[in-house]
Amino acid sequence: MRIVLATLTAIAGMAVTGFVVAPAAAAPGIPAAAGTQPIHDYASAIREQVWVQTPVDSDADGRPDRVAVRVIRPAATTTGLKVPAILQASPYYAGLNDVPNHDDIDRDGGLTVGSLGITDRSQNITFAGYLDNYFVPRGYAVVFADSLGSGGSDGCPTSGGRNETLGAKAVVDWLNGRAPAFDADGRPVPANWATGRTGMIGVSYNGTLPNAVAATGVRGLETIVPIAAISSWYDYYRANGGVVAPGGFQGEDTDVLAKAVLTRQNPEVCAGVMSHLETAQDRETGDYSAFWDERNYVKDAGKVRASVLLVHGLHDDNVRTGQAGQWWDALSARGVPRKIWWHQAGHTDPFNVRRQQWLTTLHRWFDQWLYKIDTGIMREPMADVEVAPNVWQTSRTWPPATTRPAHLWLGDGTLGTGRSYQRQTFVDDPSRTAADLVAAPAGDPNRLAYLTAPLTRQTRISGTPEVSVRADLTGESPYLTALLVDYGPADRFAGTRVLPERDCVGPGIEGDPGCFNRREYVIANTPYEIVSRGWLDVRNRFSPSRTVPVEPGKPYTFRWDLQTTDHIFETGHRIGLVLISTERDHTLRYPAGTVVGVQPGLSSLQVRVGR
Repeated sequence: MRIVLATLTAIAGMAVTGFVVAPAAAAPGIPAAAGTQPIHDYASAIREQVWVQTPVDSDADGRPDRVAVRVIRPAATTTGLKVPAILQASPYYAGLNDVPNHDDIDRDGGLTVGSLGITDRSQNITFAGYLDNYFVPRGYAVVFADSLGSGGSDGCPTSGGRNETLGAKAVVDWLNGRAPAFDADGRPVPANWATGRTGMIGVSYNGTLPNAVAATGVRGLETIVPIAAISSWYDYYRANGGVVAPGGFQGEDTDVLAKAVLTRQNPEVCAGVMSHLETAQDRETGDYSAFWDERNYVKDAGKVRASVLLVHGLHDDNVRTGQAGQWWDALSARGVPRKIWWHQAGHTDPFNVRRQQWLTTLHRWFDQWLYKIDTGIMREPMADVEVAPNVWQTSRTWPPATTRPAHLWLGDGTLGTGRSYQRQTFVDDPSRTAADLVAAPAGDPNRLAYLTAPLTRQTRISGTPEVSVRADLTGESPYLTALLVDYGPADRFAGTRVLPERDCVGPGIEGDPGCFNRREYVIANTPYEIVSRGWLDVRNRFSPSRTVPVEPGKPYTFRWDLQTTDHIFETGHRIGLVLISTERDHTLRYPAGTVVGVQPGLSSLQVRVGR
């Protein structure tokens, strides 16, 4: 269960390097011109737990669901100081259940893939990570909320359903005086210490909830910081009509994830909801439906009032980069105030990548939008992109204005301006991985590869590539997969490792010292890199919502998108497009033997190219 495991890691062990402490402000709670200062005593901060009432009853017990909320705020808020809140909602605070994935991956047989379970159900008023240590001394409240169906909350988890959105939104409403909350004894607890200005932040599922809440247009949510976050759940578990999975975690789906985070008391009350998820998600056709539309936040981007600081890893094979790309495009089209960070790592937080710069940026961002201090951050370049490990570039817009749309045509094994109208074929072999097929020699029978000539200059591809392929299929596999490949030796990102050295981001207490291990990249010299990938169920060639069988051997024009990217191909390298059918680590696996015929002269790769 990759989305779960990566997020737990992010919550539990982020490392942040040194930070700049500016001179103290003249009076408690009053920001200095340079920004908020660490003037509040962390040890004496107020910690409390409340239950916020929501407008939904997702467990059908006749009572509104309530969200368990933990708050830490400066002690001065008890004597009149009002502060903004940084909210992180999550289904992971109480741990996870061990739930097996679906065993229908090999459609001609069974394969069971289990997920790792964690069963720590602690409900202490604790605040893992750095947010409390760094921001409470600077005059912020930090608020953690258990998503519906998890931890101390009521309700049922639904993997991005409307009830989860409204559950997290209710916390924003409480911070603005629009929703009630109660203590353990049932007494009302108003958030009379809050200014109402709220920012949401999180990684993975914790970053998805900010997208969902922002898409409601709720007032008082001034900014969100979605990191490695989902913008449409369909594109997490499906792709252009096909059933897909996070790389290496075949068989996971919305019902598996919901059962894993169902850590509330009396979980059996959610049995009906779990059964509905399993049926409504539809692992047979993979079609887009009302079920998935409910979990699509992109369509509601026009309602977003909050500013957005969007962060994603270019090597994230879990919540793939297309999630960030489509959200960014929708926000850009509507003029939402925004900034984007693309880093080289995978499913992780920028604290593990570029710690000091990230903490400084986040501090200025929250000061700008929650304290309304002009920090100058909105006059700086919109995009920060790590184009190679530890090599960052900025641009005024993203994709950079220096890139332009380009068509690269398929030829006789070539990619560029030359075309070939000779039909070419390959045979699907679901036992082989994408890496194996990309590295295979010319003439391999299980793929078709098209490469440019060696590049005479450094070339940058930014944005979301698309392919148009004229092809026919005969056999059982309905998939076409396109892989964008950088062929050429280079030192590339190969993971991260934890270092023994620790840095402290702020004051702490026993059990929460505010100190975290540093991390660094693992770099490996490799002969190629799969830069982007994309999948299509050819039965959904007209629409992701409609399955229409293809006639064996009849050619059709198929168009589909790949994952968003920003990649520099070095001089002497080749840009490659590799076509396969099944991608073993992502798609369902039908019996081997499907023959795919391609007409390269009527097929192309569309990208944004620049320097």
